Amino acid sequence: MTTELTVNGNLRRVHNPPMTPLARVLREDLHLTGTKLACGEGFCGSCTVFVDGDAKASCLIALGTVAGSSVRTVESMASPRGPLAPVQQAMKDMDAVQCGMCFPGVLASLTALLDEVSHPDRQQVEGALVGNICRCTGYERIVQAVLGIDRTANPADQTGAGA
Repeated sequence: MTTELTVNGNLRRVHNPPMTPLARVLREDLHLTGTKLACGEGFCGSCTVFVDGDAKASCLIALGTVAGSSVRTVESMASPRGPLAPVQQAMKDMDAVQCGMCFPGVLASLTALLDEVSHPDRQQVEGALVGNICRCTGYERIVQAVLGIDRTANPADQTGAGA
């Protein structure tokens, strides 16, 4: 079956059974390997992407349900030659990234938070991370990085949501 969807701003056609997990299609067919496929049960958050603007576990989404939808992956947060999105730069500056397995999902979850709350407090940041399992960092540097983002310069452009 052929399914059309927009991925990172580009119309894509994929040929897979409709029950194929979106995460698998992104990684194997579209070669967008930023989306990680770890637990396959929607538990760890490493496969989190945006579907029509909402952060979702792509391992639980059947391809057939996203026909005509807009999907954004971590690859859309910053251009390959451009500056990092502020949330990405904050993680880099805080040295918050360890192995990288969870980080695409962490970035998506935090982007969703920052799109809704321009100056989140610690509780809000920790709440946004609830669906993301990271075995390396202990989360403190991640939380500190988000709390330290300067969102006064151009708040509409801060998360990379328009990329």
